Amino acid sequence: MSRDSRAPFVVAHRGASAARPEHTLAAYDLALQEGADGVECDIRLTKDGHLVCVHDRTVDRTSNGTGAVSEMTLDELRDLDFGMDSGEPATVLTLAELIELVLDWKSRPTKLFIETKHPVRYGAMVETSLLSELQRYGIAAPASADHSRAVVMSFAATAVWRIRRAAPLLPTVLLGESSLYLSGGAATTVGATAIGPGVRTLREHPDLVDKAAAAGRATYVWTVDDPEDVRLCADLGVSWVATNLPGRTKTLLGEA
Repeated sequence: MSRDSRAPFVVAHRGASAARPEHTLAAYDLALQEGADGVECDIRLTKDGHLVCVHDRTVDRTSNGTGAVSEMTLDELRDLDFGMDSGEPATVLTLAELIELVLDWKSRPTKLFIETKHPVRYGAMVETSLLSELQRYGIAAPASADHSRAVVMSFAATAVWRIRRAAPLLPTVLLGESSLYLSGGAATTVGATAIGPGVRTLREHPDLVDKAAAAGRATYVWTVDDPEDVRLCADLGVSWVATNLPGRTKTLLGEA
């Protein structure tokens, strides 16, 4: 590796989602077994105020139901099958259940990367509810960013700013698809501790990693499945790679 002797840490994107239905307990359990250094989830608020791990605005793609997550109660979501055609029925995963899984995993400390989705009908309530949940599990105020078990991410700069203002010790990632946006002043303005470009953006602008490092920021790259992209991230000194294939990506990085 040309720039950093340490390989990037591997984050399981929605769990081991190439092998198991995304955002299910089975996907995250497999990711932990495969040695993921972190797991990533997207969160949304239900009608009755629960945080659930669902990427889309609706449940149509990932369950056997239809409708917007924000218009459904947790009990209504629990009635749906999020296992789809896997042959293993799965209920909706709450953020609390995922936190407990990660904290109970004793083999090694694993980080939880939590993306808040915007724009949404509940606005800032998403971040407020998230911080309450992290406080409930004692992980909202880490001794340092390096030792934090939780990392909060968003494409919405205002969401990152809300987290930095309310919980300044929590590491944050400003996600984006534009190199100009990520290398400009936005990350500084909101106090993000890392930037999160997509892998296509990184291919086109590999200098993003060095620019971030010069500003004291880590780099989180999504979604890195292709072996060539894995090697690129390793060569550039990327801090974290999000992948649907955590086991294979760990193996590739071990061989790089």
